[in-house]
Amino acid sequence: MARNLEPKCKSCRREGVKLMLKGERCSSPKCAISKRNYPPGIHGPKGRGRASGYSMQLREKQKAKKIYNILEKQFKLTFDKAIKQKGDAGENLMKLLETRLDNVIFRLALASSRNQARQLVNHRHFTINGKILNIPSYQTKTGDIIKIKKSSSTEKHFINITEQIKKAVMPSWLNFDIKEMTAKVLHAPAKKDFEQGINTQQIVEFYSR
Repeated sequence: MARNLEPKCKSCRREGVKLMLKGERCSSPKCAISKRNYPPGIHGPKGRGRASGYSMQLREKQKAKKIYNILEKQFKLTFDKAIKQKGDAGENLMKLLETRLDNVIFRLALASSRNQARQLVNHRHFTINGKILNIPSYQTKTGDIIKIKKSSSTEKHFINITEQIKKAVMPSWLNFDIKEMTAKVLHAPAKKDFEQGINTQQIVEFYSR
């Protein structure tokens, strides 16, 4: 399976914003943006030049890709799927990105980053409607039941996960029953539930050139 192996802190510095790619480290003083808020490379300290319209569209697309941990081909396929659906293409794109299984695991606070969530899904730690699923790009649907696999619940990562879940701000479209350690997709995410700071109009314009 293809993966993005680019250093995560460099990705944040290139986009000029915290993409929260390394979980708790991004909220600590060790965050690269806090230390060096300029692009990586020998010319980085000179600052960011004046961006053209194309450059702004490209950077917005790149930012969304990195936030959701998706490579170009899969991102473009997701966009193509979004424009075929009824309604606003930008909102459709965000709904498809938000309902990916790896993103849902991250939103449920079962992982500290989307990258970790992807790894947990790949390692077959979850069941969807009673069946083990190891496809991070699986599109969850209303009514889907997500559960930690019984044999995985005793592993180190999941033993103290309840405290992490209690502290998390759960999106309105998801519900987590701590007693049963079971999550449910209540409905499709609304605009207020989307990842903030992504200008979907710029992405639509980039692919519409």
